[in-house]
Amino acid sequence: MPKRRQLRGFDLRQIEGVAELIGVDEAGRGALAGPVVAGAVLVTKEFLEGRWALAKAGRVNDSKQLTAAERDELWFEFETLAGQGQIHAQFGIAEVEEIERFNILGATKLAMRRALEGIYASGAFEQKTEPDLFATAETIANFQPTVSCRVLVDGLPLRNFPYPHTGVVKGDARSLCIAMASIIAKVTRDRLMNGLDGKFPGYGFAQHKGYGTEEHREAVLRLGRSPQHRELFLRKLLAGRVDPAQMDFLGE
Repeated sequence: MPKRRQLRGFDLRQIEGVAELIGVDEAGRGALAGPVVAGAVLVTKEFLEGRWALAKAGRVNDSKQLTAAERDELWFEFETLAGQGQIHAQFGIAEVEEIERFNILGATKLAMRRALEGIYASGAFEQKTEPDLFATAETIANFQPTVSCRVLVDGLPLRNFPYPHTGVVKGDARSLCIAMASIIAKVTRDRLMNGLDGKFPGYGFAQHKGYGTEEHREAVLRLGRSPQHRELFLRKLLAGRVDPAQMDFLGE
């Protein structure tokens, strides 16, 4: 528990000199099937020093370290906080067709952009201009929101991303707002995969959420590829060139 409390302290240091802090993370980047989903959560210093953060921030962690029940409970609390205007939380989705078109890294950036644009559209703050997804380096360098904010993205900094940001390696275990974003992304994607399980029975999407488990691979060999399977990922895995335990690192 003491380690989890460091997440709030990290964000308090990061928010110095700016008005808001936005954490961004994704879920599903390494899956064989289904969309990639990004979450974005905006917090203020007032929130970080407020009652909820002081009492309950220690329950927040990297979504992969929490049980499904813990994530669902925190999701409900985030909804309540958002309804009270204490935080702003959004998610963005890039579908399988977009993963095929832009590759997994491009689709991940697209999902992150959509999550961030959801924050902007929520009225949390305004921006004067909106750069393109594949904006030039000059456009990105010149882009600034109308108010002072800092965007923290889990992992290394993203090249040619249309919003100024700071990459935080293992950010979902270091930053409260990134960890909150990871929960938003994970719960959203899990619910989408549960829905796809009903549309494409037999693959076990509700159990493995599209990742390359042995059961999933056996189902693909038995049933063939569904429209929700990522062709390149599936081809590499079935060719025996990728260890399913390493699928989270494809496209890095």
